[in-house]
Amino acid sequence: MNVLLITADQWRADCLGAAGHPLVRTPALDRLAADGVRFTRHFTQATPCGPSRASLHTGLYALNHRSITNGTPLDARHTDLSAEVRRAGYRPVLFGYTDRSHDPRQLPADDPRLRTYEGVYDGFEVGVGSDESYAAWRAHLERRTGRAFRLGELFGGALGEPAPYPAELSETAFLTDAALDFLERRDADRPWFLHVSYLKPHPPFVAPAPYHALYHPDDVPAPVRAADPAREAALHPWLRAKLEKPVGTGDWWGKPARLDEEEIRRARAVYYGLISEIDAGIGRLVEALQRRGEYDRTLIVVTSDHGEMLGDHWLLGKSGFFRQAFHVPLIIRDPAAGATRGGAVNAFTEHVDLMPTVLGRLGLEIPLQCDGLSLVPFLAGTPVHGWRAAAHYEHDFRDVETLAFETRLGLPSDKCQLAVRQGPRFVYVHFNGLEPLCFDLERDPGQFANIAADPERAPEVLAQAQAMLTWRMDAAERRLTGCKLTPSGVVGRF
Repeated sequence: MNVLLITADQWRADCLGAAGHPLVRTPALDRLAADGVRFTRHFTQATPCGPSRASLHTGLYALNHRSITNGTPLDARHTDLSAEVRRAGYRPVLFGYTDRSHDPRQLPADDPRLRTYEGVYDGFEVGVGSDESYAAWRAHLERRTGRAFRLGELFGGALGEPAPYPAELSETAFLTDAALDFLERRDADRPWFLHVSYLKPHPPFVAPAPYHALYHPDDVPAPVRAADPAREAALHPWLRAKLEKPVGTGDWWGKPARLDEEEIRRARAVYYGLISEIDAGIGRLVEALQRRGEYDRTLIVVTSDHGEMLGDHWLLGKSGFFRQAFHVPLIIRDPAAGATRGGAVNAFTEHVDLMPTVLGRLGLEIPLQCDGLSLVPFLAGTPVHGWRAAAHYEHDFRDVETLAFETRLGLPSDKCQLAVRQGPRFVYVHFNGLEPLCFDLERDPGQFANIAADPERAPEVLAQAQAMLTWRMDAAERRLTGCKLTPSGVVGRF
């Protein structure tokens, strides 16, 4: 069986037609969801990009893989999805990026891989790579237009203005074209493993025509946030510090707290346009599989590394603890799962489940390191008992270069971390070194009232804290704990 793993970058779960968004149109993904399974409560494990992808590719919670910022090395002892499928005889090919930070203990000090967090998992062959320099795409643009673009020219226009290149030459189209060319050159009778990793709708929020104007700012939903930044910041010291910190995603934004509603609406409109452009690219890939007769021999997985605040709670980006930054789309189309096609799974699922799912569907052994569980029973329509009652995610806000949050909050780096338990009703946020937060979504869906500060709600908050502790104990490292040395030899699995 073939595998097509598609990730977008910074795509929040509600921005999907099949999820009922009032404005965003995603016809290709809606069709895929109607012919597959959509997981409605799917969460990434960590933010930003590197940590979230580390969990996706290794099946490990951030508390175990510990690659907790962009640039924090991933321990070389961890296996990953590409390594496992390569061991099984596949030659996994990447179009895009995986944001792996390599282990400096395994490389010479002058190795260029130690100067970037945009490394690639070793099991992948790179078809076309992508990084912050956009080198491959810019070279393509120059070949097609005869003009060498600087980054400032590509992304420096006014918010809402069209990009200085046509849609058929955008980076999204370039990556899609390269993946399609790969498929056309493949022997249709030999199974393949393809990972297409799109950068968009990640900032800069610049879209080519017609996507830049596909949605009007007046029509987009207003952000969910307090009446003003001061009231928002009063919720928690971390949030106050975050709102004082520059966004870093555009010179015209500055600090999040300075964003007025007009700017947010324009940013949202462009963001939605970028999503529709990605949807069109995914549609082209699916159509190619159907045309080649490979659609019913291909496991298709579509998700995002993490979400985007998009002005909610006066924030942009993916830092923090609000679910908009962690709740992401997941659609899986399994050619063998006819009975469940068009279904929606409302159980809590997580990125750590994706590696076990792909390996399980390919009939491969799932490594003991994996914290996640295979979603194959949901795809097959098999009753699932004892499934997790909540999702868990983490965010480490240390900055070993600038000590920004350490200085603002008076915390050592190892205290600059938070973990969240997202249940059907309660969201519990535990800070290492700061007071906790707890929200009752039934009474407060926007997450504005901290019940952890209410003595009358103490029993409910305690129950959430205890449940989080149980999760962390369940997720503790297990690679050797299930075996024992005895006079008869090694008993158990390791």
